[in-house]
Amino acid sequence: MAPWGGAIAILVLATPARADLRLCNQTTSKVGISLGYRDAQGWVTEGWWDLTPKACETLLRGSLSARFYYVFAVDYTRGGEWSGRSLMCTKDSEFTIRGVEDCLARGFDRNGFYEVDTGEQKSWTIQLSDPNQPAGGAPP
Repeated sequence: MAPWGGAIAILVLATPARADLRLCNQTTSKVGISLGYRDAQGWVTEGWWDLTPKACETLLRGSLSARFYYVFAVDYTRGGEWSGRSLMCTKDSEFTIRGVEDCLARGFDRNGFYEVDTGEQKSWTIQLSDPNQPAGGAPP
């Protein structure tokens, strides 16, 4: 799939009401979300969360322990993806994968995730927007 590049607006907001990492799909497409982060045991990637248009999902519950999180998302409706430079492991079905090295040799796919800097906040919401739609505010 061709990456969307800079055409998609990605708005990231701190949300003080809850201590979670959330992602809101503000697009008109069904999207699949995978998440990468570092925990006490090292790197881990998880997926897939399927989000319908205008839906939100909690990806991690509780206070965030890391500053940086990584997202790779696929537009199931129109094609394309939200991606970045940080290479991490994924697979086509539901997954939790430890480690980001040797993805292909271990039988996984390798995709580029984009970095989300939470600024060390304890709660954060990521919002994906269509390229022709202004970025929205935090969900209620």
